[in-house]
Amino acid sequence: MRWVPMIAGGAEPAPHAPRPDPEIVDDGRLLDAYSEAVMSAVERVAPSVVRIEVEQQRGRGGSGSGFVVAPDGFLVTNSHVVHDAKAMRVTLADGRQAPGSLVGDDPDTDIAVVRVAADGLAPASLGASSRLRVGQVAIAMGSPFGFEASVTAGVVSALGRTLRAQSGRLIDDVLQTDAALNPGNSGGPLVDSHGEVIGVCTATILPAQGLCFAIAIDLARFVASTLIREGRVVRGYLGIAGQNARLRRPIVRRFALEHETGVLVLSVEAGSPAERVGLREGDIVVALAGEAVAGVDDLHRLLTGERVGQSLPIVALRGGERRELAITPSPAPARQGG
Repeated sequence: MRWVPMIAGGAEPAPHAPRPDPEIVDDGRLLDAYSEAVMSAVERVAPSVVRIEVEQQRGRGGSGSGFVVAPDGFLVTNSHVVHDAKAMRVTLADGRQAPGSLVGDDPDTDIAVVRVAADGLAPASLGASSRLRVGQVAIAMGSPFGFEASVTAGVVSALGRTLRAQSGRLIDDVLQTDAALNPGNSGGPLVDSHGEVIGVCTATILPAQGLCFAIAIDLARFVASTLIREGRVVRGYLGIAGQNARLRRPIVRRFALEHETGVLVLSVEAGSPAERVGLREGDIVVALAGEAVAGVDDLHRLLTGERVGQSLPIVALRGGERRELAITPSPAPARQGG
């Protein structure tokens, strides 16, 4: 005879429900925590994010994103979004629209500052890209293809990348992320899990997947503050057009050069610092300010604003001979390089 416990109704007890797998429970909690972190960050930054529609000089139009950095109307975006703009219309997070005016842009770092006349603006909190670590959460916000207030999330994939700006210079200190970016995201904020801006979304590589880039906020903060204060970023200018050139090995050994390449001078601009010190077409620049020059990018890196007006040693090879001169960079004309 089968023993049946006496329970109300005389029915057999329901079988015990299976116990949940502890690992599944933990995974669920982790996902909930991740979702909460992303939602919290988005809620914190969303009031600062704007859409910028641009009418350009030649009648073409386009749009991008930006974010408020000061309550008196200063916005940060990409230079390539607003450069040569004839008119701008800014759509705020609350739906209000207002005209924007360009304060200044820096094509060499792809950063620009726009000002909008509106009250009740909510500035974003800026983080510190110097403290970032690969693998931490990265959240992109903006208006890709005009879809306002879009959010994508991923991680910081790499630090310290370089990216070539439209001006031809290399941008240093670029963040790589797999948070999806699309046309229209340009200029929008890349934020961490605390809702602090860690970068300015700037580019993606097509047709690759998950290769997206942002200008690190430490660089963007410096450039933006300079643009607000002075309207432009000053860099050194020599007045030469050049290209990378390989040196013959006997020359490299003879002068104990660090690199087997230098910058071949293709032309010298009249009245420039280069002309004044006697640089000529055909010279090969191999050092500036005591540092080896392997190519044009090295010249760009060395010609910072702090060196404008300073007398710097420059080493060039001419006809198999080494010449050391003293050159004083001047402020670079707009959109010029070395």
